[in-house]
Order: sequence, then structure tokens, then C-alpha cells
Amino acid sequence: MSNTFSRPFTALPEHIDVNGHVNNTVWVRWMEELATEHWVAQARSEDVEAFAWLVLRHEIDYRGNIAEGESVTGTTEIREGPRGPRFNRHFSFTDCEGKELVRAKTTWAMVDKASGKLMRVPSEVAAPFMPDGGWSAA
Repeated sequence: MSNTFSRPFTALPEHIDVNGHVNNTVWVRWMEELATEHWVAQARSEDVEAFAWLVLRHEIDYRGNIAEGESVTGTTEIREGPRGPRFNRHFSFTDCEGKELVRAKTTWAMVDKASGKLMRVPSEVAAPFMPDGGWSAA
């Protein structure tokens, strides 16, 4: 299990805005894809079935961009345990030279699919995503 997850993204024609580079909304979509893929890859199957996540907040720093056909590596990392229903994810998108182009911190909340209500993240749900040293309830 791992608190990080990475994958490449390539800018397609539909990702490009009037400025000739990846639109800001695409970066946000890529963050959601990374978070979702990390969740599905690491979570227990019963947790994927029972719970969903929604975004409460985005903090994004844009330091560069890419044009059509160029690629980045996106990485999401969970650095600390959840607080109640909330979980912070950190994101970084780097180009082929390793330059960080986009950095973000997002706050997610766990939702019980059956009730549709926010719920405290149980330690067994968080465990597969915790950095070395584990998690302590907050």
C-alpha cells in the first residue's frame, strides 16, 4: 500500500484553451482522475463499494503549462491522516525535465453512499493511504 500514486497525462486537442496550453479546468480534472485511481487501486473493495469522496476545497499554484502533445507526470500524495470526514491530498505535475508546473492541495470529504451523508473516516479505510509511521485519529 502507498500514500502516493503517479501516472502520465498527455495534452490532447480538447485540453487546450485559447492561450494554446492546457486549460485550468483540465488540471482539476486530472487531479480528480489521480485521486480516484489512487482510491480504487489502494482501497479495500468493500470500501470502494460503500464510500465516495467529494471535494471541499482546492488550492492550486500554476507555475507553468504544457501545449498539445506534451506530457506531464501527475502525482498525488497523502501526507497526514484524516480529520473527521476530511482528508487532504497534495498534487504535483512535472514535465519531462522534472520541472514542477502545477502544485495543489485539495480537501476531500468521505460520503457514505447509502445515506449520502458525510462520515468520519475510519482508521481501517485510511490505513492503506497512510505514510510511513501510520495514522493517529484526530
